[in-house]
Amino acid sequence: MDLQTFRKQIEKKLQRDGWTIRYDHKESTLRIEDKATKKGATLALKPLLAKWEREEYAAVDEALRTVAVGLESMAKAVHLNGNEKNIFPVIRAASFPDKTKDGKTLVYQKHTAETRIYYAVDLGETYTLITDELLNESGWELKALAEMATFNVRSLPQPFKEDEVAGNRFYFLSANDGYDASRILDQSLVQRMEQKAVGQLVAAIPHQDALIFADIENDTGYDVLGQMALQFFGGGRIPVTALPFIVENGQLEPVFIMAQKKPKG
Repeated sequence: MDLQTFRKQIEKKLQRDGWTIRYDHKESTLRIEDKATKKGATLALKPLLAKWEREEYAAVDEALRTVAVGLESMAKAVHLNGNEKNIFPVIRAASFPDKTKDGKTLVYQKHTAETRIYYAVDLGETYTLITDELLNESGWELKALAEMATFNVRSLPQPFKEDEVAGNRFYFLSANDGYDASRILDQSLVQRMEQKAVGQLVAAIPHQDALIFADIENDTGYDVLGQMALQFFGGGRIPVTALPFIVENGQLEPVFIMAQKKPKG
């Protein structure tokens, strides 16, 4: 299928009353905007067409659904008061923007040298990151917001899958609810994993939808985790960090793992 035919099919699927769709011929992108809010999303067509040609139809449908849900959520008025149970922390890379595209400052706290903690209001199929404006409107302090979000993330299920490679145990959490990586902030979970570990406990949060704990007992385990974290990082929708973390007394210390070598210090 050629690009223009594909473009027309995508435009047809994204057609909604109150939305405008503009095509950028030079960049081969579609800009979909809500007429009322003037907010929208930009969709790159060439990568999407490549997925279609590989018969990854579910991935194409998911991209279109994400755009549609995102625009619909932008049109909703969001408030913190009344949404106390729907506020969660989200982990992002330290390089993640601290402002929205329209210039509003996002609320965040430092987590590690590699990561930050942002805060979000869950809207069902999506969420919106909390800005200073939203926080001030609520009359809450940042400390209260952080405590509430951390309490809520502790209430989420923790569906782990376990695997063993060369005498090392790996625990994978993937609940697909947008807060998998956020569960690293649950100190009771981290403590349980430390108590359970026979060797050195190491964690990885390569992207938003992945959390890995590893009970490392030999050098091969470090090598496997390092390669695993890098692979997950490259495949994530919202990458966080490819660096694993040594876990000591609940604290996370980023560590660079070279192939076949155990990290020092």
